[in-house]
Amino acid sequence: MIEIKPLRIPGRWKEGFALDEHTLDSIYKGDDEYGHPIFDTTRTDIGEHMYRLKYRSDLSVVNEIIFTAGNFLSVWRPPIDLIIPVPPSRAGRQIQPVFILAETLSKTLNIPYTNTAVTRVKDIPELKDIYNYDERLQLLEGAHAIQNSITKGKRILLFDDLFRSGATMNAITANLYDFGMAVEVFALSITRTRSNK
Repeated sequence: MIEIKPLRIPGRWKEGFALDEHTLDSIYKGDDEYGHPIFDTTRTDIGEHMYRLKYRSDLSVVNEIIFTAGNFLSVWRPPIDLIIPVPPSRAGRQIQPVFILAETLSKTLNIPYTNTAVTRVKDIPELKDIYNYDERLQLLEGAHAIQNSITKGKRILLFDDLFRSGATMNAITANLYDFGMAVEVFALSITRTRSNK
């Protein structure tokens, strides 16, 4: 099993956790021949697994990530009856890690999953390039639609693969309460960046 150090993540949800930091250290080594920065990055164990899934399309790590997440949830025990992934920031990616992980977690826990209850309806730039939290919130306003026929009266686990500032998860949580008529929202992210930028 992957060793983790769960961290509370603050937000509008009732309670939320990331299983661990994404990286431990990242040292700038210079630029490549195209002028792109090169870093020597040391990741946590689960951060390395997420990196392999997200950036190397290595599906062999999915079961181990989900085994670890499932074990954590069996200790945490939030009273959830629906798993909803955060819509991915890159819609064109062939493999969507957040969908794969949420669906596998659903099957493991025998808790329903849907990726249609929350959908992105407005194009926004990748938030990792926006450093001002208020600006992120402005960009996220009206960015997601909620199918309240799916979420009404539900206790939801809002699931993401990487927690940065929490702006997206907070905006979706507010919509799940205000428009989705969810009873409770809990948040789980596989990893969290060391910086909230």
